[in-house]
Amino acid sequence: MSVGATAEVKSKLSVVDVVGESVTLKKAGTTYKGLCPFHGEKTPSFVVTPMRESWHCFGCGLGGDIFSFIMQRDGATFPEALRTLASKAGVEIDERTKREDAHRARLRRVLDTAIAFYHAVLTGSKAGETAFAYLKGRGFTDATIETYQLGWAPGGWDQMARQLAAKRDIRPEELIEVGLASPSQRGRGVIDKFRSRVLFPIRDQSGHPVGLGGRLLEGEGPKYLNSPATPLFDKSRTLYLIDRAKGPIRRAGGQAVIVEGYTDALMAHQAGFENVVASLGTALTPNQIGLLTRYASRIVLAYDVDAAGEKAGTLGITALTGLVGQLQGDDSGVKLEDVRVLRLPDGKDPDEVVREAPADWTNAVDHAKPLVEYLIGHHAGRFDLKTSTGRIGFVEAVMPAIRDIADPLRRDEALQETRRVSGVEERVLRQVLDRRIAAGAGGTGAGGRGAGHRGGVAATRITMDAVLASPDILPIGDILRAVTPVEAELLRLLLLVPEQQLRVVEELGPDQLPSTLARELYRAIVLAREADDHGVHPPFDRAGLMLVLDEETRSLAQALMAMDRPLPEAREIDRLLLDLEDDRIRERSEYNESALAEAEREGDKVAIDRLLLERRQINETRRSIDRRREDTRLFARPTAAAGA
Repeated sequence: MSVGATAEVKSKLSVVDVVGESVTLKKAGTTYKGLCPFHGEKTPSFVVTPMRESWHCFGCGLGGDIFSFIMQRDGATFPEALRTLASKAGVEIDERTKREDAHRARLRRVLDTAIAFYHAVLTGSKAGETAFAYLKGRGFTDATIETYQLGWAPGGWDQMARQLAAKRDIRPEELIEVGLASPSQRGRGVIDKFRSRVLFPIRDQSGHPVGLGGRLLEGEGPKYLNSPATPLFDKSRTLYLIDRAKGPIRRAGGQAVIVEGYTDALMAHQAGFENVVASLGTALTPNQIGLLTRYASRIVLAYDVDAAGEKAGTLGITALTGLVGQLQGDDSGVKLEDVRVLRLPDGKDPDEVVREAPADWTNAVDHAKPLVEYLIGHHAGRFDLKTSTGRIGFVEAVMPAIRDIADPLRRDEALQETRRVSGVEERVLRQVLDRRIAAGAGGTGAGGRGAGHRGGVAATRITMDAVLASPDILPIGDILRAVTPVEAELLRLLLLVPEQQLRVVEELGPDQLPSTLARELYRAIVLAREADDHGVHPPFDRAGLMLVLDEETRSLAQALMAMDRPLPEAREIDRLLLDLEDDRIRERSEYNESALAEAEREGDKVAIDRLLLERRQINETRRSIDRRREDTRLFARPTAAAGA
C-alpha cells in the first residue's frame, strides 16, 4: 500500500460527494443535513461539514471522516475502506491480494527454514568446523553467530535442496523462486545457489528474511555473492542489519553509519556500535537512502578510505552533497541534515578498527569530516598542486561536488577552501563552477528535478525526486495530513510516553477522534496495552505494536515518532484532551445554532425550548473547558525560585 494514501485520497474526495452517494443531503448554511442512514429518524440530525471534512449524527452519536463512513456503511475494515475510496479517487495502491500475501509468507518460511539449516550445519556438524573456525578467527563470538544466525553452505551440489525437500516438504520450485537454488543443467532437479560459503542472513526493516549473502571460503567463484532478485529481495532497497539498527539510530540522535560489507556491520554491532548498517558492497541507491531517512537525518560514510575517494562518484557519495540541500527546501518532511565521511587509522577496514581499537572507531565517527571537505582533502593528495596540470586535475575533480551544494553559503565556503588548497584564483574557480552549473541545467545535474518524479520509475542516480519516489520513503508531511495536528500531538505522546496511555484511555474513546487513521492507531495502542493485563499493567511493547498494524497505520506511527521535535511533556495531555473536547462542543454548538434557526422559522415551540436548554448546557460546558484550560496553564507555569 502506498505510504500517505490516506491523505491523498482525502485531498481528492469531497466528504459531501462520498456521503451524498448514500444520503440525500440538503445545504444548511456552511453544512449539509440529511436523515442518518445508521438509525431510524424522521427529523434530520445527520450533518456533513465540508470545512472539517467530517460527518456526525447528533441522534446516534456516530461520526468521523470519509473512511469511517464507508466502514460504517459497508461493515468494512479500514484497509478495505481505503481501497474502496482510493479506487474512486484514482489513487494507485500497491495492495497485494490475500493470495499473494500468503505466497510471500510461504516464501519467507522457506527462507527461514534454509537459514536454520545452514546455521545447524555451521554450529553442529563436522562439515561446518572450518567455517566456524574462520568466523571465530575473524573475532566473532558464539553469541553473535547464534543471534545473527550465521551459517555454512556445504560444498555439495544439492545438499540443502535434498535436506529441505526430505525433512520440510519444500519443493524445488520454491527454492528457485526464493533464490536458494537454480535449475540443474541436466534437466532434472536443482543446484544449490550457495556452496562452500559462510552465510549472512539478510532481513528487511521489519526483521523478515529476504535473502542471503555468502562469502566464499574454498573453490572458485566470486568472493561475495548475494541472493538474486526475488519477490522478497531487491538489493537496491536493502540495508544489512537495518532491522536491528533502526532503534539505535534513533537513540544516537538520528545518526546512521554506513559501511560496505557484512563483517564490517556485524563486528560493529558485536562491539556495541549498533547504529551501523551495510550497503551490501554496492553503490548507494536512492531506495537505500529513502529507507534510511525513515530513521536517520545524519549519515556517516565509513567506506574503505581509498575506495571512498577513488569511487566517490560510483558509490553515490558526491550526489549526497546536493541531496542535503534539496531536501531542506522540500515540504515532504523527509530530512537529511548532514553527510560526513570518516577516515580510519592507517587505511584499515572498519571491522579491524572496531575489533582492535574501539576507541579509535568512536573517535573517527565523532571527527568525521563534512563530505565536501573530505573530498577536497582527498583529491588534494591525489594531484601535485605545484604543477599546472595537477591544479587543473584537482579543480575538475572537486567541482562536481561543489556544484551539487544547494545552499549558496555552503557552496561559497567550499569554493573558498578549494581556493586556499589549490592556490587557483577565486575568479577562475567561479568561472569553472558557472560552466558546471550551466552544463547541469535543465534537470540533468544531480540536483535537477528531471531525473525522476514521485510515483514514477525510480532513477538510479541519487536525486531528491529519485529518493522521494522510493517505495520505502517516509514522507512525514504527506502522512500527517491525514490526521489533525491535535491528533498527531496526542498520538505521538502516547507512543513516546507510554506511561500516560492509561490516563488517556479513561477519558477518551477512539470514536472521539476526528480522523479514522488516528482512531485506528489509538485503538491499536489501547489493545497493545491491554494484551496481557492481569490486573497489573504490562510494559508497552512498541515493537510488537508495529508488527500488528496495517501498512498505512504503521506509516502514521513511524511518521509520528520520526517528527523532528522535542519529546512531548506529559502535562501536554490535559491541553490536548481539552482541545479535542472543545472541538466536539463547537461542532455541537454549530448544529444547535442551525437547528434552532430552523425551529424558529417553523414556529416549533417544543423544539425551540429543547434547543435553548441544550444551548445553555453547551455554554456551561464551554465555560468549564475555559476554566480547566486556565488551570492547566497555571500548573504549567514554572514556580519562582525559593528566596527570589
